[in-house]
Amino acid sequence: MNRFHKKALVKAMLVATAISLTACGSDDDNNDQAVTPAATPELTFIGVQAPATDAEKRAIFASEAVVDGKTYAGSYNTLARSGEDYNGVTFGQLVDKNGTVLTSTDGSINVTNSNEHTSLLPIGNKLFSVAQMESTPGAMFLMELNQNKETGALSVKNMSQIDQSSVNGGWVHCAASVTPWTTHLASEEYEPDAKSPNSGQRSMLKYYGPSNEAEWNPYYYGWNIEVEVSEDASTELTKHYTMGRLAFEMAYVMPDSKTAYLTDDGTDVGLFMFVADTAGDLSAGKLYAAKWQQKTANNGGSADISWIDLGHASNDEIKPFVVGSNTQPKATFADIFLTEDPVNNACSSGYTFIKANNKAECLQVKSGMDKVASRLETRRYAAMKGATTEFLKEEGVTFDTLRNKLYVAMSSVGKGMSDGKGHIQLEEENSCGIVYELDVASNASVGSEYVANNMSALVVGRPVSESDPQVVGFENNNTCHIDGIANPDNVTYMSGYDKLIIGEDTGDGHQNDVIWAYEFDDKSLTRIQTTPYGAETTSPYWYPNINGWAYLMSVIQHPYGESDRDKNTGAGENFAYTGYVGPFPAVTEKK
Repeated sequence: MNRFHKKALVKAMLVATAISLTACGSDDDNNDQAVTPAATPELTFIGVQAPATDAEKRAIFASEAVVDGKTYAGSYNTLARSGEDYNGVTFGQLVDKNGTVLTSTDGSINVTNSNEHTSLLPIGNKLFSVAQMESTPGAMFLMELNQNKETGALSVKNMSQIDQSSVNGGWVHCAASVTPWTTHLASEEYEPDAKSPNSGQRSMLKYYGPSNEAEWNPYYYGWNIEVEVSEDASTELTKHYTMGRLAFEMAYVMPDSKTAYLTDDGTDVGLFMFVADTAGDLSAGKLYAAKWQQKTANNGGSADISWIDLGHASNDEIKPFVVGSNTQPKATFADIFLTEDPVNNACSSGYTFIKANNKAECLQVKSGMDKVASRLETRRYAAMKGATTEFLKEEGVTFDTLRNKLYVAMSSVGKGMSDGKGHIQLEEENSCGIVYELDVASNASVGSEYVANNMSALVVGRPVSESDPQVVGFENNNTCHIDGIANPDNVTYMSGYDKLIIGEDTGDGHQNDVIWAYEFDDKSLTRIQTTPYGAETTSPYWYPNINGWAYLMSVIQHPYGESDRDKNTGAGENFAYTGYVGPFPAVTEKK
């Protein structure tokens, strides 16, 4: 017990085993008006220790923070847990296209513990949150929240399931972002491979129902979905076909409300940028793919970045090829490409050899299908045009308004990045991952003030080795150094307080996943949250001012699900958590 204050441990254990009593149905009023944030106060995280005992590894710990001599946070605040009922809605329940709750053969509700991103959306005089699930079928929930005017504490007032039938359902909703115009921008990760049209089919067929299984179309999935919430709690969903189809970790819209960065998760994937025609409208624009022009090969490498133009398109142009129309049938892979098998990494005349999504192929775009290929098969088309498709496990992205930099997490560095072939030729792999930084600047030819032009390692994971051995007491179950990052997943920049937040998605890197705060001045890491056995920290996201309070949203996905399943007692500790750390005093951006 000497490693933690006893009070803190008791508080954390309560959070780990039961939902907060204020999480549903509070009498607190939403505040009537916004509070002016403090100028630029300093925030110092106290930090928490790495869990060492079984009790600690079952708990959730969150750091205290000191702002202008006052202490804030210190615990994880649960909004909702999967499997719990909120005004008649089971959080995490899966439904079919008609909104009917899916059940197992024993009649129990199908509930996912794959809670993912949850947003904060101040709409009119109300505060909403869209919470999405990394499942098939994908699920989304709308929460109306209470916000205590005096303390900033949040709780669930109402919950409803968001109907996704207007966009053919949802698929593996990974990370998300909030646009500058306050809409929720959701992702669909690990798009099914249309070259093998039954890939991923089985888990999704239950969405259509037994009599409608023929509706399955792999091109329905792998898009960004914009969710617009109105003050009356109605929602409007739009799949943005113009932004391309990928294994989207997330899309992040820059301050100009036009430029968006698109991260692509998997093996042999790319980095993409979209520039909309009109600010605040993602329905039409140009798509670009990054090309890595290597400068150095050690310590994660560094490169200049150029952008390959994949052409202009609009949702209206692409949608008929996805869903079909009176004049245009749904497109198939064979409608878009001619293919042949490569021989010794070479193709016949007229075909282009590519390696993308961990596959070597020879492809030829059929006449008149370039625009369709650029959106329905974005990664393949980008590779054919000479873009880099060698990145590994490309995860979250965020923007630093003070330094004018992007930060992109790469959960693991290796395979195509270090195999001595292609654009990226790193000297070594790093199984613990790296967070990269990218300078952005104005680019007249692209038509954006926020175009990344280089890329280099900022925060580097520390695989345990003889030269960097593990701390005594943590030798087992931690292949990455306990005081370094392990498989960074999502990142967010704490504008105003000037810290980079890094969340982990690691299996054997760390037994208990961590959220870190990175300090730019001394390059140090502070552990600010830990999670129970087998959980993933998903989608930390920073809100500098919601009616006078700041929040670090944080979701704890599938406890006991990724490892240490034998430690699950079956008492409900495997239910996932959707919540936040804070609140903190609201703050203005430093520039």
